[in-house]
Amino acid sequence: MPLTLRQLSYFVALSEERHFGRAAERVHVSQPALSMQIREMEQTLRLPLLERGREIRLTPAGRAVAQRAVQVLADVAEIEAMARRQGPGGWVHLGIIPTVAPYLLPDLLPRLPLQLRLREAQTDLLLEELRNGTLDAVVVATPVGRGDLVSRPLFRDRFLLAANETRLAALGSVEDLRPMGLDPDHLLLLDEGHCLSAQALEVCGLERRRAGFDLGASSLSTLAGLVSQGVGFTLLPEIAVPTERAAHPEMRVARFASPEPSREVTLVGRASTAVEPWFATLAGALTQTADRRLARCASCGASDYIT
Repeated sequence: MPLTLRQLSYFVALSEERHFGRAAERVHVSQPALSMQIREMEQTLRLPLLERGREIRLTPAGRAVAQRAVQVLADVAEIEAMARRQGPGGWVHLGIIPTVAPYLLPDLLPRLPLQLRLREAQTDLLLEELRNGTLDAVVVATPVGRGDLVSRPLFRDRFLLAANETRLAALGSVEDLRPMGLDPDHLLLLDEGHCLSAQALEVCGLERRRAGFDLGASSLSTLAGLVSQGVGFTLLPEIAVPTERAAHPEMRVARFASPEPSREVTLVGRASTAVEPWFATLAGALTQTADRRLARCASCGASDYIT
């Protein structure tokens, strides 16, 4: 009986989890079903792949098989992704972080000559789904150093200080405003796990446990609503300013002194897909959409923000 892709996926899960129960849960089957498939795999190969005991260990042959299985499954995922894009409809599966999606997508989608299936999630989950072939590309704001992934810069998104007028006035002159001079006891953050939360702490020179208003908000819109009512302040990416100012008229924003803190938003794909024409088309459309939106902020003077 030949090996099956199902057996390879079960064995990779077991080789990484080193526990039959966790591996079975990961691939959504019962533990006996997974165990049976692994034994059939060993019988087919006529090789012991595991050292069974109180702890699961791979034999030398098992390690070699696991390494090749990972590559085989990645190749299969790539073939499936290619078929999705080139088959009927030509859908591209795009992941995008929540601090970018609501501010770019409404302007992007009507102008984009591609058909997208969208996935909004935090960076770690998007990158995992990109590597396993569930997604074709992702838009993130965290540097990606893995050699199997290719990053294409899209735009620089500067951080602005957002608060209500009373709180900004209490800071005195904002012409020399710097993130590290802010009071950490009044800083509002997104949930831990959002890259923007970590970036805000980094530019302010803080650790999360030192931030007084750690409310665990799930969206920038929630933070904007809170600061507009005088509950602390937050760092707002410039791309979000037009939407959040319109939704929360009481909110004011002020620019930091040069060099302004910022994040680099990038389009990330696997090395094998980033060379395809749709990747460049998507990157260009994202950059143009962001540039138009950021121009709406860049044309405003400081008084347009603060008064």
